[in-house]
Amino acid sequence: MELHNLKPAKGSVKSGKRIARGQGSTRGGTSTRGHKGQKSRSGYSRKRHFEGGQMALQMRLPKRGFKNPTRVEYVALNLGRLEALAAKHNETNFDIEKLVELNVVRKTDRVKLLATGELNTALTISVHAASNSAKEAVEAKGGSVNLV
Repeated sequence: MELHNLKPAKGSVKSGKRIARGQGSTRGGTSTRGHKGQKSRSGYSRKRHFEGGQMALQMRLPKRGFKNPTRVEYVALNLGRLEALAAKHNETNFDIEKLVELNVVRKTDRVKLLATGELNTALTISVHAASNSAKEAVEAKGGSVNLV
């Protein structure tokens, strides 16, 4: 088999409808577009959100609340989870790079330390934010919390 012998499989290639080629073709005249109306005109394209002139859904629904454009979103990291990671990986220092390496957070995430769970070992933790109770719990065990 060579490039000049290649043919498509039988029945896989169909010729398209030849529209607007005169009345004898049975697809002349309106060329399968029907009579009048916006869809019969050239250049017509339907907008995805357009509802035919009816009030659009996003305009009909009530708007509530306030979206703060400068909100900083944090990923919560609990002390219990850190304790489990420390035991599993035999680690005492946790910074953002280490947490990314262990697939706990993503590289772009901002991390906040929270005091949920029990902490038994002294850990050195570097995160973007920490609750006061989490800081106190870590320092009570002899560890430290550094804010990045």
